[in-house]
Amino acid sequence: MKFFLLILLVIFSIFENASSITGFDAIGSISTTTMKCIKEKGYEFFIGRVWRSMGSHDAAGIENIKNAVKAGYKHVDGYFFPCTTSRCSSAKTQVEEAHKELNKAGAKIGTLWMDIERYEWPSDKAKNRRFILELVKEAEKLGFKVGIYSSYYEWDVIAGADWNGGLNRLPLWWPDYDNEKSFKNFKPFGGFKPSIKQYNGDKNGPCGVNMDFNWY
Repeated sequence: MKFFLLILLVIFSIFENASSITGFDAIGSISTTTMKCIKEKGYEFFIGRVWRSMGSHDAAGIENIKNAVKAGYKHVDGYFFPCTTSRCSSAKTQVEEAHKELNKAGAKIGTLWMDIERYEWPSDKAKNRRFILELVKEAEKLGFKVGIYSSYYEWDVIAGADWNGGLNRLPLWWPDYDNEKSFKNFKPFGGFKPSIKQYNGDKNGPCGVNMDFNWY
């Protein structure tokens, strides 16, 4: 009897570890009908772009978020690609504008992921750290649940691999295009632990949509 129970526990453990949730992010316009089509292919969550690196909201991305909710996705999040050059508004102002546009559109998200990757960031890491902290502070002040999108290689160049500013309390969305639904190749940085993995990107996915593939 004990041996039988042990076998059951082992089988349960295998199935538990094998279970996974697959989702996607995309930037092209996606109708509710197409969102439903993708959902029927087994995709259970969607992350839409809320803010663009040029310093303005993403109207198509916000509409995609609304369409994903209408299509019945379990989880619908948004990501924020900040404008970081000298011509850009402050981190605080950018987050405020994104919040305003989401509210105006009636779009609801679970988590707002701050996209921290190499694109026009200054070389001054101290300045970059202050900017990142301001993004998160303002987003949380406005009621967002916040996460971080980054990898060792991005974070190291922008803010320094060992720095976290207390942000390692936040969930991490980790990009690593090895096409594996696993965290096993994660290279640690800043004390973060991955919650979601972007395991492949910029591919033609189900229902004719170009997308990035995600898993947790």
